Amino acid sequence: MGELAIDFCGEWHEPAENQVFDIGREGDLEVDDNPYLHRKFLQIERQNGIWWLNNVGTMLSATVADTSGGMQAWVSPGARIPLVFGQTRVVFTAGPTTYEFDVHLKTPAFRQESRGADSAGDTTIGPVRFTDAQKALIVALAEPMLRREGTGFSAIPSSAEAAKRLGWALTRFNRKLDNVCDKLDRVGVAGLRGGGGKLATNRRARLVEHAITSHLVTSDDLHLLDTMKGTSDDE
Repeated sequence: MGELAIDFCGEWHEPAENQVFDIGREGDLEVDDNPYLHRKFLQIERQNGIWWLNNVGTMLSATVADTSGGMQAWVSPGARIPLVFGQTRVVFTAGPTTYEFDVHLKTPAFRQESRGADSAGDTTIGPVRFTDAQKALIVALAEPMLRREGTGFSAIPSSAEAAKRLGWALTRFNRKLDNVCDKLDRVGVAGLRGGGGKLATNRRARLVEHAITSHLVTSDDLHLLDTMKGTSDDE
């Protein structure tokens, strides 16, 4: 493997140090023929000895995290972020589809040491506490990504599909989705609200991206789909 390598669906790419590597509907990494995806969305390039991830799109944002869940950033259009970890996960949503790829760096600038006590999802959500029903809602939306092994792409369920999966009324699901997004918005998770206090229309996608990359939910939480199915209401 070269200094930097990209893994998407088991397909590996190794950008040269003097190359601007384009990622999108077209480019060096052609993610998908998805009309919601920019032709050129992300770029990876090396400048002054540092590898950078640039968002050159105009509409979409990307969630970037180290694979331990200890660091997460939201890279909006026009922004860029240095790639400094041995393995960095990049997640983004275009239309109904969420994509995920990993960037591997041979000589990372930072190395994160994991601690045994930090392995559970509960340790990554700081002061935020969720009821089992609220966490089940997150799992229902993130289920396709939680069941998928490795990088790739998956469709995020609609609110109606996720509510049906849990055996809940859609009104109950939407109320709890409001509560979950409010909690995360209050502790600074970006992208869950639009201007003027209105919830963003893509909040489900942003919620899933945050939950997966921060380890707020993991595959160990899939049991909640059965445990909380058809349960009575709570907050």
